[in-house]
Amino acid sequence: MSTILHKRLLIAWTILTLLTLVYVWMDESVDQNGTLRASTVVTVSAITIALIKVRIIFREFMEVRHAPVWLCRLTDGWLVLVAACLLGSYLIGAAVSG
Repeated sequence: MSTILHKRLLIAWTILTLLTLVYVWMDESVDQNGTLRASTVVTVSAITIALIKVRIIFREFMEVRHAPVWLCRLTDGWLVLVAACLLGSYLIGAAVSG
């Protein structure tokens, strides 16, 4: 493997680690009583971070970056579909229960 590839994978791994740390930091939100609470901002941010991580993994570790254009578009479309389903079900569920 070339040095450029090692450097690219190290950068991707570092970004994935930083995104995980951001999520862990966000997950520590508590209310005045010290109990954990979920908020729409935290939940939507967590879903967004997860989808960004999936795209990085597709591109860098599954090597979709070198795949034909149709496969790149297909994986991006899959991510958009999953994002719409996850965010839609969360927001609709929050609206119905609230």
